[in-house]
Amino acid sequence: MQDVRCRHISGPVPVAVVWVLSRTMLLLLVFGLVPFPGQAVVYDVSAVYRHWYPTLLHGAFPAHDVTWQYPPGAAAVLVAPGALPFLDYTAAFFWLAFLADAAVFAALLHDAARRSWRLDGAWVWVAGTALLGPIVYARYDIMATAVGVAALLLLRRSPTAGGIAAGAGALVKLWPLLLLIGTRPGRATRRAWTAAGAAVAGGALLFLAAMPGAFSFLTFQRDRGTEIESLGGLALHLARHTGWHGVTALHYGSIEFLGPGVEAVSDTALALSLLAFGWLLLWRVRARVFTAATPYDAGFAGVLLFTTTSRVISPQYLVWLVGVGAVCLSRRESVMRLPVLLLLPAALLTTLEFPVYFAHVVSSDLLGVALILTRNALLLTSAILASHRLWTASAPVPLTPTSPPVGAGRAVPRAPG
Repeated sequence: MQDVRCRHISGPVPVAVVWVLSRTMLLLLVFGLVPFPGQAVVYDVSAVYRHWYPTLLHGAFPAHDVTWQYPPGAAAVLVAPGALPFLDYTAAFFWLAFLADAAVFAALLHDAARRSWRLDGAWVWVAGTALLGPIVYARYDIMATAVGVAALLLLRRSPTAGGIAAGAGALVKLWPLLLLIGTRPGRATRRAWTAAGAAVAGGALLFLAAMPGAFSFLTFQRDRGTEIESLGGLALHLARHTGWHGVTALHYGSIEFLGPGVEAVSDTALALSLLAFGWLLLWRVRARVFTAATPYDAGFAGVLLFTTTSRVISPQYLVWLVGVGAVCLSRRESVMRLPVLLLLPAALLTTLEFPVYFAHVVSSDLLGVALILTRNALLLTSAILASHRLWTASAPVPLTPTSPPVGAGRAVPRAPG
């Protein structure tokens, strides 16, 4: 008994020490006290977000800026640094990003404490975000991830609270709504989805009434092309080596391919995303076995599928996947261990392709193509594995003379209705 107690007391210490050391380094990097190779990653905060801040603060959206491609709730995040008047905007943003990171880590530790210090999820969060480097604190995606993680962890205790959090997250970055695809059928689903719908509708109406241009982001998102780091972008990188004469240029806020055939590639990516959504709906209809980890696993698979098939795979999108994947591994019942662990080398390769060797990616040379090819292959493999495991884990097990009835263990059969 004494050994168990000692293990419980000392269990979180190593991961906490690594979190403190790695986050100290991230802060040193974003504040420029320690140089990081490659492209500057703080430009979005120091120039773009800071440029939008006065407009947002005065109750309007930058509706004429094509780089504004975010849901209206993003405004609340981007004006929040102004609440720290003793710091300039950029420094305040970095500290708020650090606090969001700390909130995710604390939530995972609190959850681990309730399950005999199962720290797999906390380690994934600490390692995955450290491997992503300074971009974690130089984009607002970590704030959206904190809301998404909270939504997943709340779902188990209160579907209503989890639904509200997911709805609030959708107002900030859309993808947290996918986290509700695996809620337990019946009352839990009705409560969670109704709460999320109410949160989205209420928040959207509030922004629509209070701030002009709340939904201008939809037009700018629609008109985006194929980013050079996406799965479709990989096809165009390879096409460059077979005679295709497209170019790369800053377009709608990111480096995209421009030239013949790009629109077809973008349309294909959109079709793949629609197919992914259709698959998720089919899984939901056919799923019969739900465990305590199913909402986490389904949410992870959904976010992963839409990230992988998107026309845009910005480096900071990996923060979403690491956060949701960390929640999955907080449960022993999760079937997503390998798909989540594949994110760790993908995170490292993401940092290498941006910012370290981004010039090679832009020029489509051998190093740049190899980085994008390997990273995207890992994401695609993870997505396929996650989809397969989610499908098989949720299928009913045929009864045999020696097998217990479905639901006799930790798996819970789908309730009618």
